[in-house]
Amino acid sequence: MEIQNEDILIRDEQTGLGSIRIADEVVRIIAGLAATEVQGVVGMSSGVVGGIAEMLGRKNMSKGVKVEVGEKEAAVDMFVVVEYGTRIPDVAAKIQENVKKAIENMTGLTVVEVNVNVQGVAFSHEAKEEDHRVK
Repeated sequence: MEIQNEDILIRDEQTGLGSIRIADEVVRIIAGLAATEVQGVVGMSSGVVGGIAEMLGRKNMSKGVKVEVGEKEAAVDMFVVVEYGTRIPDVAAKIQENVKKAIENMTGLTVVEVNVNVQGVAFSHEAKEEDHRVK
C-alpha cells in the first residue's frame, strides 16, 4: 500500500503486530551512504547534466540519488563523482554491489537495478579542498 505524505512516498507493509513504513528518503540515504563507502568515489553529484556537477558533503546524503520504491522492489539511480586515476567500471560495479546489498539488508526490498551515472572526475587534492569547504 502506497501513501502520499508531503511528497514522500511511504512503503506500508502489514505484519501481525502492525505496519512498517519506510520512506523513500530513507532508501535514498542508505544508497548514498553505501556509494560513498566505495574507494574511488569522491562524492555525490546533484545530477546536473551539461555542467560541472555540484559536489555534496556528507550533510545531505540523499542528494544525487533517485529511487523508485514499490511494494517489494526498488530501482536506484546514482549520480557520482569519481577520483581521477580510478578505473571507472570497477568503481561503478562496486557501487552497484554496495548499494544493492545495503538496501536489501536494511529494508527487505529487492533491488532490481542500480544505475550509476558518473557526472565528473576530481583530482584528490580538489576533493580534500572541497571537504574543507563543506564543513
